[in-house]
Amino acid sequence: MVAPTHAVPDLMEIRRAVDSVLVEFLAAKSLSAPAQLREPIKALRGFLFVGGKRIRPVMCVCGWYAAQGRGTPEPVLQAAASLDLFHTFALIHDDVMDDSDTRRGRRSVHVALADRHRSRKGPQGPDRFGINAAILLGDLALSWSDELLHTADLAPVQRRAAHVVVDAMRTEVMFGQYLDLLGTGIPSGDIARALTVSRFKTAKCTVERPLHLGGALAGCGTAVLDACTAYALPPGEAFQLRDDLLGGFGDPTATGKPSTDDFRDGKCTVLMALAVVRANPAQRRLLRALVGRPDLTEEQADSVRAVLEATGARCAVERMIARRCRRAMKALDHAPFPEAAIDVLRQLAHAASVRTS
Repeated sequence: MVAPTHAVPDLMEIRRAVDSVLVEFLAAKSLSAPAQLREPIKALRGFLFVGGKRIRPVMCVCGWYAAQGRGTPEPVLQAAASLDLFHTFALIHDDVMDDSDTRRGRRSVHVALADRHRSRKGPQGPDRFGINAAILLGDLALSWSDELLHTADLAPVQRRAAHVVVDAMRTEVMFGQYLDLLGTGIPSGDIARALTVSRFKTAKCTVERPLHLGGALAGCGTAVLDACTAYALPPGEAFQLRDDLLGGFGDPTATGKPSTDDFRDGKCTVLMALAVVRANPAQRRLLRALVGRPDLTEEQADSVRAVLEATGARCAVERMIARRCRRAMKALDHAPFPEAAIDVLRQLAHAASVRTS
């Protein structure tokens, strides 16, 4: 049970409470489903409970406390949990679009489903089945995200305010994914474009909109929402910038995915854009010859990493992360939040900037 509204609960306590909501929801779905339809529910449950950080639900609950929410927190927890089902939808589809084999140290959903049906024959063979089934499973997560939100015991005014935030968040994520697709394939020096992708695809849906949702459920005004935005966007961008670094330099045993995928996909990251801008002609030719190659070898990936180091792009991204962390901390100095909420939000901003997975 989450603590009373005058004190922000421990972050692990919030995560456990959100987990309980998700466990209960999926258990009820499994019990009511015909036996042959329990496999996708099991796959969805497996994805949700392996490696997920519950960042978005935690931010939502913190937004409620920051806006000095009153009353029982259970409906807020259910609304917060709906964000993780939405995130699950986005990740499953993202892995299909990127043709990624792994996620959180395990096989991606479409790969796992294909392997489970490896004996399938005909035009709808195992790989095509895995992709199609994963798309449907992502759609199911999206649908159940809606269901969790609209079945939460919210007052009509809360429900209306929540849907305004959630509708905006979903639109922003789809736009961010589209911009990401447009920029994927060939290394570009367009840093502004890469930052726009980062803001729409990650920063807003990871930190800003979850905080807004919590604030909206607490009935806050525009001053509190504006303070949430001032705090949220810097660590949200820092989160994605750290993700870019981990995508190229991270330890796969910690990140749960290969450190070559972003290079093979030719992802439009700030890290790569900075390298292209700073590279000399020979370095730029190497990047354009190797980045975006699906058959990129580990040795070739090391050559790309060497350019990212030599151009100072890696160090520049570290500085960008540090600046955004400081900006978030400064925003909290003037935020109209209770001190306990500010303390927790400081912890979250720091964690977003230094994480290793």
